[in-house]
Amino acid sequence: MRVMAFGAHPDDIEIFCSGTLAKYAAQGHTIGMAVMTRGDVGSPTLSREEIGAIREREARASAAIINAEFFWLGYDDEFLYDSPDVRRHVVDVIRQFRPDVIFCPDKDHDYHPDHIRTGQMVWDTHVMATVPNIPTGTPPAGQIHEIWFYDTMAGIDFQPEFYVDISEHWETKARMIDCHVSQAEWLISQYGKTPTHYAGIQTRFRGYQAGCEFAEAFRASRSFPSIAPRDIVPANR
Repeated sequence: MRVMAFGAHPDDIEIFCSGTLAKYAAQGHTIGMAVMTRGDVGSPTLSREEIGAIREREARASAAIINAEFFWLGYDDEFLYDSPDVRRHVVDVIRQFRPDVIFCPDKDHDYHPDHIRTGQMVWDTHVMATVPNIPTGTPPAGQIHEIWFYDTMAGIDFQPEFYVDISEHWETKARMIDCHVSQAEWLISQYGKTPTHYAGIQTRFRGYQAGCEFAEAFRASRSFPSIAPRDIVPANR
C-alpha cells in the first residue's frame, strides 16, 4: 500500500502522525511525506531564507528515518492560500506519489489557517488527481485515494473515530521530531517545552483512550467512491 501525509509546516507530520507512518513503513508499505510551506517564520533570530533552508534540511532528515519519499512544495509560512497554481501543484504531487490513503490536517476542526487550508486543498483535489482534463506535469492517478484527518494540537475540537497503536514506534516518532532542532529551540523560547515533550503528552493521552501506551488519533473523511482496502488500518504488530 502507498501511504502519504501532508503537513502545512515542517514538523507537523512528525507531531501528529509519524508514529503511524513508521508503523506502516515497518510493515513494508511505501511512505510519502509532503510539506506545503517552508516554515520560514519559525525563528526569532534568523532571516526567512536562512530558517527556511534549515527547516527543509531538518524535514528531509526526518523523512529519511523511515525512507519516505519527500515532497517540498515551498510556499511561505503563514501566507498559504488556495489558488489554481497551488491546487495544480498539490494535484501533481499526489499524482507523482499515487497514494492509497493521505493523512492531512482536519480542515473542519484545526485552529491554524495554514493547517486548515492544507486539509481543505487535499480534500478539494482528491478527485482532481484522477481527471485527465486537469493537466499537470504528471499523468493522472488511476484511482481516488482515501483521506484521513489527523489530530489537532492538544486535541482541541477533535473527536477521534479510530486510533493507531504506535507504542512500538514511539521512539522512531521521537527521533523524527527531534530532527527539527530549530523548532525545539523556537518552542523553548516561546513556551518553555520542546515539540517532543508536547507530542509525548498527546500520544500518551490518546494511548490512554485507546488502551495502549502511545497512540495517534484520526477521523475518516466522507466521500464517494471509497476504494480503501479492508486492511488499510495497520495491524498492531
